[in-house]
Amino acid sequence: MEESIKNNKNNIIKNDIKRFVVISLAAILMAVNIKTFVRTGDLFPGGATGITLLITRSARIFFNVQLPYTLVNIILNAIPVYIGFRFIGKKFTLFSCWVILLAGFLVDIIPGYVITEDILLITIFGGIINGLVISICLLMNATTGGTDFISIYLSEKKGMDAFNIILVGNAVVLLIAGLLFGWDRALYSIIFQYVTTTVIHVLYRKYQQITLFIVTDHPNEVCEIISKISHHGATTWKGEGHYNHCERTLVYSIVSSAEADKVVKAIKEIDKAAFINLIKTQQLLGRFYRRRAD
Repeated sequence: MEESIKNNKNNIIKNDIKRFVVISLAAILMAVNIKTFVRTGDLFPGGATGITLLITRSARIFFNVQLPYTLVNIILNAIPVYIGFRFIGKKFTLFSCWVILLAGFLVDIIPGYVITEDILLITIFGGIINGLVISICLLMNATTGGTDFISIYLSEKKGMDAFNIILVGNAVVLLIAGLLFGWDRALYSIIFQYVTTTVIHVLYRKYQQITLFIVTDHPNEVCEIISKISHHGATTWKGEGHYNHCERTLVYSIVSSAEADKVVKAIKEIDKAAFINLIKTQQLLGRFYRRRAD
């Protein structure tokens, strides 16, 4: 028993070290992206980062005041960080705070570097890198701060893919940026944010759901494996296969998109003849289990 507890603690420590290293690399990549693509293109990434850049740029241009990126970013993240501690998870929020602090510190000290001055290339590749950074942090159970906290909170409480809702909030930032600095950069920033959101949807699928319809001769084993992998239940119906006129069972369940591949693979190991139909779930009402962030 003691040996099992000790091994469990060691695994937790190893996972936390891995998590720390990966999100630190993501924070470095985020800072480099801001100092190369974002600043070169005068873009506004959206969220707390976009608002921070909007404030610092406005202070520099209109008031000739050089505000530190880190200070403004920390102030803007105060309320989202509270939401994280209160409703999402303490360790999750602490790792996210490290990303915010490290990325902000690096933005203030590392020099800018111009890779290309082609605004379209800057917009597309900057958006890809931004989406990659956010996805890496989310996969490591952390965030880049700001609206990511709010998005995860809404996803946890309301069962919705809230990243699209955040796009609407970012439109307000872009409207202000367009009025202050010109509409061309604001419009390019929309492309930047769209690319970012698309990358996140491809790489991070926790809050997307898949509906499973499984025709099988082993319904009990299939239901058990679904519960074991995803902690979700299933509903079964008895039916008749029209071609062979034999009794078959239809198993219905909903799992997260990230778990769907594991579930399907496990079902195929139980019943190679199982007929499985996967459908993307557009909206889900009612209880749906989600693992709480630590």
